[in-house]
Amino acid sequence: MELRVPPPVVFLLSALLMNGLAAVVPALAVPLLGAVRGGLALVLFATGLFCGMLGLGALHRASTTPDPRHPERAAVLVTDGIYKYTRNPMYLGMATALLAWAVWLSNAAALAGVAAFLAYIQRFQIIPEERALAARFGAEYEAYRNSVPRWL
Repeated sequence: MELRVPPPVVFLLSALLMNGLAAVVPALAVPLLGAVRGGLALVLFATGLFCGMLGLGALHRASTTPDPRHPERAAVLVTDGIYKYTRNPMYLGMATALLAWAVWLSNAAALAGVAAFLAYIQRFQIIPEERALAARFGAEYEAYRNSVPRWL
């Protein structure tokens, strides 16, 4: 399963799981959330989208592959821009967008979809990517990995 399922597919499956859970589990009724739910969901979604686009843009500017299924094809190690703050801005963006979806659904059970996404991406995407980048860039990647958090 490592590096086989593209992260956008995992994202969509997680969103569908969240929708299904919200349909069968009673909604979370938080009075204050009702008044700001839409705005909060929009802010979270926009933040996630922005984070992911910054990551993609940095890879594009560096002329390296954004294809997460083949991290061994990375031409350069990107450590500038948003990559100074998180090693995984695109996955962080997807997780934030899923959190926005959970807020929109207003259902605590939907958070299971966010957790499932994070667990899958961590095990089957990030860990194999990190192995490939360590093999490709050696000490440079290790120094980067030791100085920048995986998420935030």
